Amino acid sequence: MLRTAFLALFLCLFSTASTAKEPMRVLVMGDSFMTTNAGTRSAVPHVLEQGLGVKVRSQAVMGARFGFNLPLTGALGMNIAKQLRAGKWDWVVLIVGGCTRCKKRLNRLISPDGRKGSIPATVARARASGARVIYVGYLRSPGLGSPIEHCRKVGDALEARIAVMAQQDPGVSFVSLADMVPHGDASFHALDMIHPSPKGSAAAAKRVVAAIKGAQ
Repeated sequence: MLRTAFLALFLCLFSTASTAKEPMRVLVMGDSFMTTNAGTRSAVPHVLEQGLGVKVRSQAVMGARFGFNLPLTGALGMNIAKQLRAGKWDWVVLIVGGCTRCKKRLNRLISPDGRKGSIPATVARARASGARVIYVGYLRSPGLGSPIEHCRKVGDALEARIAVMAQQDPGVSFVSLADMVPHGDASFHALDMIHPSPKGSAAAAKRVVAAIKGAQ
């Protein structure tokens, strides 16, 4: 009887260990929005780690964008599409920053129906791997002489297309930052009035954390 009880306990423990849930695997892709404040460990990926309680892998590179096609720049992560790494990711968090000044370039990034372009192609690759995708909207200017103030209209058009793309796949979520920065409030921006301050990085990351936890 003792042997039977021991065997039952062993099988119970083994079963519990084998079915234990693995830690969430999160990959971050993008440009300087994701890398700003890394020196103080207050960049978006660091805040995601704190909020989710898991290790987050970031492939984001300052200055990265879609369109760097040379082998060297692609290998260095300057082409955002090539930042996607093979693996069993649960979530891929993506942002495509920069100022899109013309409709032609906008169409190369994403078509009006959200089905064609560099962004949908990259999202589709991430989804094909089994990951769910969160696309993060861009940080709005507070209207205080920011160099990116003129990007607002085209940025809004880009995000409208992203929202259309997200509506077509339940595994894709769009996290907007459009209402995050109050007009006249510079505290969400760094001194250059382009990149996020630690407060801005934290606020954006908290929205992503909420979206991930809400989806679970």
